[in-house]
Amino acid sequence: MSDLHVNQVLAQIRSLQSQASATSAISRTAPSSVAGMGGVADQSNVSFTSILKNGIDRVDSVQRQAQKTVTDFQRGVPGVELPQVMLDLQKSSITFRGAVEVRNKMVSAYQEIMNMPI
Repeated sequence: MSDLHVNQVLAQIRSLQSQASATSAISRTAPSSVAGMGGVADQSNVSFTSILKNGIDRVDSVQRQAQKTVTDFQRGVPGVELPQVMLDLQKSSITFRGAVEVRNKMVSAYQEIMNMPI
């Protein structure tokens, strides 16, 4: 059973990694060249705020799921086992730390831009 959970987590990590690489590829491409790429034109309307909001919403949903799992385990709900609780808590911790790192990079980039000479 724990192998199944580990495989699910690995699949989610790979999914997030592919989404992050796709997002970084879009942000590196000029909007005019993205619109001329056929199927990718829909993604040219994606704004920075929507990407940021989706990331924050994802972190929030992972944290809510972890809290629900903990609460269910504490109440003795059948089918909720300690390894599942620990796995959900670790996923929550990792996603939160990832969000903090992204925030730190954004603040650092903002400060670097503000310190540029005009």
